[in-house]
Amino acid sequence: MSDFASLRMTMVDTQIRPSDVTRFPIIDAMLHVPRENYVPPSKRDAAYIGANLDLGSGRALLDPRTFAKMIETLDILPSDLVLDIGAGFGYSTALLARLAQTVVALEEDEAMAEEAGRILAADGVDNAVVVKGGLTAGAAKYAPYDAIVVGGGIEELPEAIASQLKEGGRIVAVVMTGALGTVKYGLKTDGRIDWRYAFNASAPVLPGFAKEKTFTL
Repeated sequence: MSDFASLRMTMVDTQIRPSDVTRFPIIDAMLHVPRENYVPPSKRDAAYIGANLDLGSGRALLDPRTFAKMIETLDILPSDLVLDIGAGFGYSTALLARLAQTVVALEEDEAMAEEAGRILAADGVDNAVVVKGGLTAGAAKYAPYDAIVVGGGIEELPEAIASQLKEGGRIVAVVMTGALGTVKYGLKTDGRIDWRYAFNASAPVLPGFAKEKTFTL
């Protein structure tokens, strides 16, 4: 049987700290949220590997380094309302809930959404709500958001999501170009999102976030 507490400590010491993630609330969250609870039982022993973890149904849990650097880049405040797009089984939501005031976890896979709600409740996460719905539509009911985290790769950002970010709000996503990806940070100013490079990473493109293919002669 794996000693998951030791694996969490090793994850932080070998994957998170060496990647220049220094903010204590993020380190503390990653030391305390039981990542193994938020993956299928057959994947529990692989929960702490330093790579994207296949969750099934074409979805993946972002590797610890990538997600930790994403949320450090986003600079989440204790007063923030955060939209977590592609929450899967809820691990990203559980981490974000330790940093923000409220987290809206958006998941379109019905089985994953139901399981995420169950696990989050069992782990005592009481400042998050799981919303079942299409990822590209966002969760307009709770908008506007101070911050948005896209938990997978994108080739383009749907306007529906951009419109749910409040003025002065921040967004972070893994932007994929073919097999290569970069994490980009966006700040909404005067109604538009201005993007800047954060660091290199890759992730499977989420359903609906690929650019529409056009026919050319």
